[in-house]
Amino acid sequence: MTASDAHRTVEAVFRIESAKLIAGLTRFTRDVARAEELAQDALEAALKQWPETGVPRSPGAWLMQAAKNRAIDAIRRDKLIQRKHEELGQDLESDAMAVPDLDAALDDDVGDDLLRLIFTACHPVLSVEARLALTLRLLGGLTTEEIARAFLVPEPTMAQRIVRAKKALADAKVPFEVPHGEELAARLASVLEVVYLIFNEGYAATAGEDWVRPALCEEAMRLGRILAELAPQEPEVHGLIALMELQASRFKARVGPSGEPVLLLDQNRGLWDRLLIQRGLAALDRALALQVPAGPYLLQAALAACHARARTAEETNWRQIAALYGALGTLMPSPVVELNRAVAVGMAEGPQAGLLLVDALAAEPALRTYHLLPSVRGDLLVKLGRNEEAHVEFERAAALTKNLRERALLLKRREDARLAAKESRP
Repeated sequence: MTASDAHRTVEAVFRIESAKLIAGLTRFTRDVARAEELAQDALEAALKQWPETGVPRSPGAWLMQAAKNRAIDAIRRDKLIQRKHEELGQDLESDAMAVPDLDAALDDDVGDDLLRLIFTACHPVLSVEARLALTLRLLGGLTTEEIARAFLVPEPTMAQRIVRAKKALADAKVPFEVPHGEELAARLASVLEVVYLIFNEGYAATAGEDWVRPALCEEAMRLGRILAELAPQEPEVHGLIALMELQASRFKARVGPSGEPVLLLDQNRGLWDRLLIQRGLAALDRALALQVPAGPYLLQAALAACHARARTAEETNWRQIAALYGALGTLMPSPVVELNRAVAVGMAEGPQAGLLLVDALAAEPALRTYHLLPSVRGDLLVKLGRNEEAHVEFERAAALTKNLRERALLLKRREDARLAAKESRP
């Protein structure tokens, strides 16, 4: 194996093992920032040694042992942290020659070190932006540069965001544990929100030149699958997995040859990934089998399943979709949910019925700068033959979106409406 081959192997292994490594080290050090530093030290050691000695049989175990050895050395060397030595040294010394089974459940009935790390990275003491960045850094294994590029911010800005997030966790003395009872439900909602926000940013980018960013979706689905393995009795976890996999099944059909967006009803469903659809439907079945009242992710997964089961756009059960949006709106009142219900009603009962619902949302403050409100209204107006009005709505929608691909699509729809209006004049 050449040095370059070894380096690529080390980096690939680290990408796979880093989350478990940081999770295990955080249990020992009770410090996320220190755990990440130790993991990076182990990576540097591997980059030096593996090209000469070859990749060990258990690379993850090797990395853990190397990191723990450095932790022990640091504790012995630094007399200023004697108190920390007393708290942690005994555990570290006793484990120095034994690599823990990071996949085995510990004393918590719903998780292990990795699950604890997920709950720590998504702690409510952090802003949503900080949770997103830290989760991708610690659990996704993405570099600061990759995260900054994904969210279209300068790398120094993202680096500071991650540093501040780690400091906030340390200052708040956030325990490295899985919460219990009501706190577990609240914190799980935060974790699922972060994972789904990561997925959504990849599925329909809010800004920039790309309509989709598949790498972010893949990271979100990987995190979701980890959660599903660690918390198998949580139906919303399976619901989120189902939702993401069913939506991700459309990737190949969502983008045209030049990178332009292709809307759902215009997609070639033959390009939809049938394996992802099967996996998504299986995850939905697992969630339903737990026989608890449906939560928001389970309901959204059921919505995605309606589309996945329809082999053509004409076969879509829009009445069922409208009913599911109604249930979702009752559970989680939101103008965006109501806007989606209006679309479904428009498809099931006709564009005039949908337009009445959309117009009732016009005064909603949360939708004032939401580009999809005028976009949906424009679509309904086109179906009613009111193209001049539609032209205005598409122009307004284009001005509100920050995604360049979506703006181009909306401007094209504006032009189509203008031409249609011109042709219809006597």
